Amino acid sequence: MKRFNCLARHLVLAALAAIALAARAESPADNTPAPPPVNSAMDANLFYQLLLGDIKVEEGEPGAGYSLILDAARKTNDAALYQRAVNIALQARSGESALQAARAWKQAQPRSRQANRLVLQILVALNRIDDSTAPLKAEIAMATPDKRNAAISAIPRIYARASDKKLAASVVEKALADELAQPATGAAAWTTVGSMRLAADDTAGALDAARRGQALDPKSEGPALLALEMMGSKVPPAEPIVRKYLDEGTPAPEVRMAYVRVLLDAQRYPEAGQQLQILTTSQPDFAQAWLVQGALQEQDKQSSAAEASLKHYVDLIKAQKQGEDRERGLVPAYLSLSQIAEKRSDYPAAQAWLDRIDNSQDLVSVQSQRASILARQGKLDDGLALIRSTPERTPDDARAKLMAEVQLLRDNKKYKAAYDLLGTASAQAPQDTGLIYDQAMLAEKLNHAADMERLLRQLIALKPDDPQAYNALGYSLADRGERLPEAKQLIQKALEYAPSDPFIIDSLGWVEFRMGNKEEAARLLEGAYKTRPDTEIAAHLGEVLWSLGQRERALSVWKQGQLADANNETLQATLKRLRVKL
Repeated sequence: MKRFNCLARHLVLAALAAIALAARAESPADNTPAPPPVNSAMDANLFYQLLLGDIKVEEGEPGAGYSLILDAARKTNDAALYQRAVNIALQARSGESALQAARAWKQAQPRSRQANRLVLQILVALNRIDDSTAPLKAEIAMATPDKRNAAISAIPRIYARASDKKLAASVVEKALADELAQPATGAAAWTTVGSMRLAADDTAGALDAARRGQALDPKSEGPALLALEMMGSKVPPAEPIVRKYLDEGTPAPEVRMAYVRVLLDAQRYPEAGQQLQILTTSQPDFAQAWLVQGALQEQDKQSSAAEASLKHYVDLIKAQKQGEDRERGLVPAYLSLSQIAEKRSDYPAAQAWLDRIDNSQDLVSVQSQRASILARQGKLDDGLALIRSTPERTPDDARAKLMAEVQLLRDNKKYKAAYDLLGTASAQAPQDTGLIYDQAMLAEKLNHAADMERLLRQLIALKPDDPQAYNALGYSLADRGERLPEAKQLIQKALEYAPSDPFIIDSLGWVEFRMGNKEEAARLLEGAYKTRPDTEIAAHLGEVLWSLGQRERALSVWKQGQLADANNETLQATLKRLRVKL
């Protein structure tokens, strides 16, 4: 037999290692008639051969051990020994030897799905994609009818490590040719084809596959999930596929929840809220929806509604889960409920919610919230000391402590101290774009326009696809009435990366207003405010309406903004400058 050699490519080694782990976890008799027991062909010589094979492996001679074990497998026709031979080869990173053993197993036991699956997985790991068609077709054929769709849906995972994604997509589509037109398997097959096309950067082909799958079975969630993945990649034509699925019968709540997350990522908050309302009404026991709804309501300053949603989530989790899973699931709700109580100055209640959290993994978050409560009571120094004294278990904990301290200083208008703290941290981690952005925002608070611009341009150089950097710089210039054409270009650049972001649309409306285009400014700001009724957007929209002579509408918008956040600095400055009292 061939000597064991290290495979050249790291990805192949990783794939083989993954197969080895999976092979040990799977039953060698999956969907396979029980093989003859080892004892049926076991004698003293064979027993000694097996023992010697194991000793050779333990002594660091996997090639010799592999040969002995594989020979014993052939003599006994024992699935466990074939599996053992494959595992030895995989652990030694010898893909060809693993393939030889897997093929010998499949030849000896043609109906063994585990043997066939190993042949398929090893071929893919070795990037012999063209050779994988036959075992892939066999993998589907050997699945029982009730599990065939699950087998089809698992195919993209098998080919995830393939280097030639287009070839993999072509092979899979050919192997599934018989399944694509069948009503029972068509939706799953087209979803798998679409996933393979999407991995090969064929977005149009993936979209077509999702449509074909849904046409065969409108109630299947597979095409909708594929469409959701494309929505996340900014493919707007995929959304009607999702909406059609959600409108058919009783869609899976997990799919509607995934749609909510996509809408939230796109900052389409009103639509996300509508979907959450449908979900909590139609599936009142679906706990995750109540948590997200509570977070969204809290963000929108709907404290009472948020509190009710979060408490309902807590009740559901307590009823549905036990042990560590339950405690982990309750943490985000307890933190949010503490923040709500803090905002209404009910500090005992805020502390009481935190006292329910007993998990060292959440210590930084809990202590940060305790620090915020102390600061709200005039004990800023105590709050800062509490954050600084919190133990750090990981680098993530250290960064979380830093950001908690910065946030506490910023919330208490200690802008210079927060700015300096971020400057020190950024010097130690110059590639951390989050630190740069936060320092730039503090530079704005300190009226250090030149520093802000320098930091944002540094951020753009490091992360040229970051819409917030372009938007922040463009808005800053517009707000000061400086270099307005450049400001507009920067904001338009931001919109290329985040076309639905209401705050970037607000910035564009503001720069149009500064350039004297009041009607266009009003149109943009009305749209932004409808999408996201934020107080700062309300301040801008009200000023534009005021300048257009629409005084009653302006006052109404300002009052709505004041109701949501009476302490908003932009709104207060606007009313003071225009000498308006609400």
